[in-house]
Amino acid sequence: VEIGDNGAGIAPDIQDRIFEPFFTTKGVGEGTGLGLDTSYRIVAKQHGGDIRVRSQPGDTRFEVLLPSR
Repeated sequence: VEIGDNGAGIAPDIQDRIFEPFFTTKGVGEGTGLGLDTSYRIVAKQHGGDIRVRSQPGDTRFEVLLPSR
């Protein structure tokens, strides 16, 4: 499954941190930083899959990979 958007993109220097719990680029009170962490834990830890990200300005894509069972 691939999910994408055409927003500002995710800066290369933070792409390796976006799945960390409580990591956010939003201001105080604007986000918990748990959405991608929770998604990753469900996909990777509970189902043995992976989430990959590719991003550039105007094109960010998350690829969700799940094993066949």
